[in-house]
Amino acid sequence: MGAMGSHHHGAGDDFLDLPDRTRHVLYGVAAAVALLTVVAMAVLWPSGEGVDRLVPLGFASDFVDAEVAVLEVVACPGAPDPTATGPLTCADVTFVVREGPDAGREIAVEVFDVSATDLRQGDAVVLSYDPSAAEGFRYQFADRQRQPVLFWLGALFAGAVVVLGRLKGLAALAGLAGSLAVLVAFTLPAIIDGSNPVAVAIVSASAIAFLAIYLSNGVNPRSTVALLGTLSALALTWLLAVVFVELAQFSGLASEEASYLRVTGGEIDLQGLVLAGIVIGALGALDDMTVTQASTVWELHRANPHQSRRRLYRAGLVVGRDHVASTVNTLVLAYAGASLPLLVLFVIADQSLGDIANGELVATEIVRTLVGSIGLVASVPLTTWLAARTTRVEAGPSDRPGPGRGDHPRGPDDEGTTESSTSS
Repeated sequence: MGAMGSHHHGAGDDFLDLPDRTRHVLYGVAAAVALLTVVAMAVLWPSGEGVDRLVPLGFASDFVDAEVAVLEVVACPGAPDPTATGPLTCADVTFVVREGPDAGREIAVEVFDVSATDLRQGDAVVLSYDPSAAEGFRYQFADRQRQPVLFWLGALFAGAVVVLGRLKGLAALAGLAGSLAVLVAFTLPAIIDGSNPVAVAIVSASAIAFLAIYLSNGVNPRSTVALLGTLSALALTWLLAVVFVELAQFSGLASEEASYLRVTGGEIDLQGLVLAGIVIGALGALDDMTVTQASTVWELHRANPHQSRRRLYRAGLVVGRDHVASTVNTLVLAYAGASLPLLVLFVIADQSLGDIANGELVATEIVRTLVGSIGLVASVPLTTWLAARTTRVEAGPSDRPGPGRGDHPRGPDDEGTTESSTSS
C-alpha cells in the first residue's frame, strides 16, 4: 500500500489514484464516442461499387515485374531526327517479363521521354498489363521497381523505432498499421463509393485516434485524456475548415488529380474532399500534441502531488507553448517542401507573393496549414485543462493559504496571480 501511495508506479499504472467518478466519466465518454464511431463506420462502410465503376475508365489494375533487356533510342512522334537534341528522348525498349502469364517472354514497348526515367539495360521495372487489349498493346511501361528499396527503408524505420521504444515502439508501429488499415479499408473506398467525404473523414479520424493513441500508450486515463483532447481539437479544426473553405470558395479542382476525378468519379464531392484532407491531415500532429500534454501534466503531478490544479495547468502550458512553436513551424515547412516544385514554377513566372497565394492550389495549402495549426494550438489548453482536472491534489504545503504558497518556486506565468490564487 505504501508503494502505491508514493506515486512511483510504472507507466501502466497511471492515474491509479483517480477518484472512481472521474475514471468512470472519462471511460464513459470515450466509450460513447467509440460506439458512435463504430455505428457511423457501419453506416458508411463501402460496398465496393465505386471501385468497380473506376476500373473500366483507364485505371491499370494489373502490374508485372520486368527487366530492361535492350534499349534503342528512336525518333519521338513528330520529331524529324532521332539524334536531334531536345528536351524529350524516346526509345524502343525490350523488356523481359519476370512474372504473370508471359513470364520469361520478351516484350517490345515504346517508351516516351525515356531520358526522364534514365532507363538502362538490366534495370528492374514494372509494366502495366491489360489482358483485354490487342496483342502488342497489352504491356506498357509503368515505372521503375522501387518496392525492395521501400521495403528496406521501412524495415530500417521499424528497427529504429523498436530499438529506441522497445515494447512501446512496437505498440506505436501497431498503431501506425491500424491507421493505414482504416485509410485503405474504409476511408478511400467509402469516398470513392460516393459517401460524403467530410463525414467519412471525421469517422475515420475518430477511429484512427482510438487506434493510434490506445495501441501506442495503452488503455488508461492518461491516454483517454489525450484522446478526448484530440477529438475536441479535431472538432474545432473541422468547424474552421468548413467556414474557411466556404469563404474561400474552393472548387476542389486545383490539381490535375482532382480534375481527373471529376471526369472518372463524378459522384465524388471535390470540395468535400478538400475538407476531408484538412481533417485527416491535422490528426497526426494533434495526437502527438495531446499525448505530450497529458503526459507532461501527469509527470508534473507525480513530481509534486501537492500542486494545485491551477499550477499544473499553468506549468503544462509552458511546455505546450514550446511544443506548439516548433510543431507549427514543422507543419509550414512540410507543406512548403511538398509544394516546392510548384513554388519554383511560380517564381520563374515572376508572380508576386500575393498572386501566388491567391491561386487555389496554393490557397488550399495555406488554409490547410493555418486551420490545422489553429486546431493544434487549441489542443494545448484543452488537453492541459482536462489533464489537470483529472488529477487528485493531495493535502500539503501548496494548499495552505498565505505564506505557504511562497515555499514553491514561481513559474513565468505565476507573476501577478498570487493574490487571486490565495483568495481562491
